[in-house]
Amino acid sequence: MKTLTASESAAAPANDDAATAKALSPVLPRNDASTGADAVDYLVHAATAQWTGGLSPESLALAFADWLQHLAASPGKRFELASKAFGDGSRFVRMVSTPHATWEPWFMIKPQPGDNRFSGPDWALPAFNVIAQAFLLGEQWWHSAVSGLHGVSKGNAAIVDFVIRQYVDTVAPSNFAVCNPEVLRRMMETGGGNFVSGWHNCLEDCRNLFGVQPSEPTHFMVGKDIAVTRGKVVYRNELIELIQYAPVTTDVCPDPVLIVPAWIMKYYILDLSPENSLVRFLVERGFTVFMISWRNPGPADRDLGLDDYRKLGVDAAINVINQLVPERPIHATGYCLGGTLLAIAAARLQKERPGCLRSVTLLAAQVDFTKAGELTLFINESQVAFLEDMMWQRGVLEAAQMAGAFRLLRSNDMIWSRLVRDYLIGERAAPSDLMSWNADATRMPYRMHSEYLRKLFLENDLAEGRYFVDGQPIALSDLRAPMFVVGTLRDHVAPWHSVHKIHLLAEADIEFVLASGGHNAGIVAPPLEEGRSYQLLDKKADGPYVGPDEWLQRAAHREGSWWLEWVRFLTSHSDAWVPAQPSLHAPQGGPPLDDAPGLYVLQR
Repeated sequence: MKTLTASESAAAPANDDAATAKALSPVLPRNDASTGADAVDYLVHAATAQWTGGLSPESLALAFADWLQHLAASPGKRFELASKAFGDGSRFVRMVSTPHATWEPWFMIKPQPGDNRFSGPDWALPAFNVIAQAFLLGEQWWHSAVSGLHGVSKGNAAIVDFVIRQYVDTVAPSNFAVCNPEVLRRMMETGGGNFVSGWHNCLEDCRNLFGVQPSEPTHFMVGKDIAVTRGKVVYRNELIELIQYAPVTTDVCPDPVLIVPAWIMKYYILDLSPENSLVRFLVERGFTVFMISWRNPGPADRDLGLDDYRKLGVDAAINVINQLVPERPIHATGYCLGGTLLAIAAARLQKERPGCLRSVTLLAAQVDFTKAGELTLFINESQVAFLEDMMWQRGVLEAAQMAGAFRLLRSNDMIWSRLVRDYLIGERAAPSDLMSWNADATRMPYRMHSEYLRKLFLENDLAEGRYFVDGQPIALSDLRAPMFVVGTLRDHVAPWHSVHKIHLLAEADIEFVLASGGHNAGIVAPPLEEGRSYQLLDKKADGPYVGPDEWLQRAAHREGSWWLEWVRFLTSHSDAWVPAQPSLHAPQGGPPLDDAPGLYVLQR
């Protein structure tokens, strides 16, 4: 397959504006401009990354040096910490000396909301409850030691707190069979059979780690169990396949829906099993849906840039849809990174082709990265440079590397709880379509990921009007089409406070939804699933700004799925339904290229 050449940025204008020149200058691949000494450094850093999980040791060392030096120069803080340790210790001794008849669980400290390690009823038993409270007191003390230290930068304090928390979590009593009552109870029920099952689970994981596939796969199969909504691949280039889904209703909405998924994972997060498929939900309600399926890049694609993803992705898809559904504006929808890219493309289209988009929907997508949550701990100059050196050798950021970073953000849920369940309790979580999708990650080209981290995360160029497309700056204030924006309550990738910042940037009517759940489960919210809820509040383009805390108080709370609200929004911004076209075809009336889900989604 042909390897793409990264598009070159236009030359800087004649004036000597440093910010403009910087924005216009291309981000050259490091191997194109390196000396022999630089090449040695890149190789050393790439080798180091194998042992650090991709974390920059220099970044960690600088953060800890900042914290330790300020702590050493703060006798008051050290005295406060010593007093807290003595006070907590004294209270703990009194607690364990209390007669059993007057025992009250969680007398001193309770787990934080969202910490489910000690949620089982057996953790309220005195012996295990004492152990859990001792651990939580120690965890709280370490957090106090890092926070509130005058003079330490917020970024360094957050890094130190994060790293210490990772180490503290390794010694949580829930991780050890001897002091985890759930494991002990399971051992008594099975006569120790749980450890045998856990050993077999461990061996199976080791075989998978070394590429030995199980004889009977238990995961969901793409095209068989998931990504099964009927459709055709109507367009393919070096980067995307464009899937058009077949209508199932007599009449359809005349304005097509284009979905731009994130390229960090496969597109079918939005087309899982039929009962969880957002695509099927839309098609069954009469919408003509197009989906971008990204190709999984390899080392030869190292020079693909962020603008290549815009041109060969969003822009190419819109051009094809305009041929297939002529003279109809598009309901453009972007999820996660795809939403960020869509916002860039939509702002540019507003200048070039106003009226091209009927509406813009952003699902858990950020356009301002100043409050991007704990993910920003991995994004500073030292860390980005380290990642660039690591990617310079490989040409891509491997899927496992990015997946590991996301697991660290929720290590209790995604690492330790899983290890306890699989290896100590000896039970596997029931396979699900979402878990299968989560294991199907993709690689990211060196140049694109470097540009994304630097221009968007590190320098926040998009939100601050310094992001250039084809030599011209774009501004999110050019977003004028009605917008439907979804944040999720427990999102660790795109915190909803960050998603909410679109209110400060776009000059459009905005319906903002805060859905229950996390980054993935909050978006995959089929109406038939119980326990779903959301809040909704709209803002007119000329209306006053409402901050996130005030928004949370004022927004109406509703039970059910936000998918129904989105259908209402799309319908209200569409014309009258028209008869569905009888068959699908490629541009200029040619035959479709393949059946959905296409070829790119199957690439490893």
